[in-house]
Amino acid sequence: MAKYRILLTCLLLVAFMVSGCSSGSSSNDKVKTLTLWYWNRSLDDNLINAVQKQFPGIRINAQKIGGDFKSKLKTTLAAGSGGPDIVAFNDWVTELFPSADRFYNLYDLGAKDIEGDYLDWKWQLGVTPKGQMIAMPIDTGPTALFYRADLFEQAGLPTDPEEVHQMMGTWEDYFAAGEKLQKALGGKVKLLDNIGQVYTQVNAQSDKIYFDKNENFIGEDPSSSMKKAWDLAVKASQMGLLANASTFSSEWNAAMNNGKIASFVSAVWAKQILMDAAPDTKGKWRVARAPGGDGNNGGSFLAIMKTSKYPKESFEVMKWLLNPENQVTSFKELNLFPSAAKALDSDVMKQKEDFFGGQATGEIFTESARNVKPSYFGTKYANLNGIVSRELSSVALQGKNPDKAWEDALSRVKKELLR
Repeated sequence: MAKYRILLTCLLLVAFMVSGCSSGSSSNDKVKTLTLWYWNRSLDDNLINAVQKQFPGIRINAQKIGGDFKSKLKTTLAAGSGGPDIVAFNDWVTELFPSADRFYNLYDLGAKDIEGDYLDWKWQLGVTPKGQMIAMPIDTGPTALFYRADLFEQAGLPTDPEEVHQMMGTWEDYFAAGEKLQKALGGKVKLLDNIGQVYTQVNAQSDKIYFDKNENFIGEDPSSSMKKAWDLAVKASQMGLLANASTFSSEWNAAMNNGKIASFVSAVWAKQILMDAAPDTKGKWRVARAPGGDGNNGGSFLAIMKTSKYPKESFEVMKWLLNPENQVTSFKELNLFPSAAKALDSDVMKQKEDFFGGQATGEIFTESARNVKPSYFGTKYANLNGIVSRELSSVALQGKNPDKAWEDALSRVKKELLR
């Protein structure tokens, strides 16, 4: 009997061990792995790492893609396989509208329930003209006027951000102030960095750039926002207000640090670039509402590819990563300016900054973000923008006749649109 008891005990132990192994395998099978493609500093790595704690049944395979992110994504779309579950987009989201069928419509996954939590103009940038929502907002790029308060003071211009905005509310007013500044400072300082930046920032304030929502090119209309942006950029060049320093180049960095450029209009993310480029100017810069109105330049999105086996889980993860509380965290850690309206009410927006003379620049950018016009970029924005930018550069750097440059730009644009 003792032998039988020992045998029975052994059999029970084996059964228990097999049962335990089987149970563990089943538990592992329940873990769902979501692959995420993003680029450096587009999302907070600490938040990504916290997903598994927030969603115990989900593991994130986070792949930080270097190099040409957009080309890799487009190559993957063309192949029709091999993509991630969740993928980040930059502000070129409209270029992917023709491939909308390759992404889940987030409205089908519940996005309508949270639409009101986000800035409407930013939300709409991820919605195709047919009403499919393919991308959810991460951050925004509200624009403002960066200026050297000490140089403005030397030129007899106002230095208080509100007074600067009152005096330089339009681009024409801003240019007039620039003439005064350059004359007062003996021509040693230029008002602005380059012609392309003026063109870009005027467009950033417009509701249309190159196309209307029906993909009709607007540039042949002399009253179009595109032509207005061109004319203002050319005017700045003709008035001699430009340093002709390419944006964020080593020449630009040196000019900012050495006080050769008194101001420029750019997005909130330029703050860090300026601080890195011009450390010797700490405390001398201020930020005011931009001439011509509030605009947006940049900002990214998240989308779910149709190849994903777990769209519902992917959407829940995206919702959590991009909720207002986590957007405040991302702003603190990475200076990703929020797209969620409640995040703009955070006290972090009121924090004073030494580099900007103790100004809380977040308050300026918050006002800008709340007042951006809904805009449409069009599926060929990048191609057309490159054409126009090259012609503008030829005006500023090579003295090309602006009218001839405009005609050449339109001619090249028409050829591009036929491709």
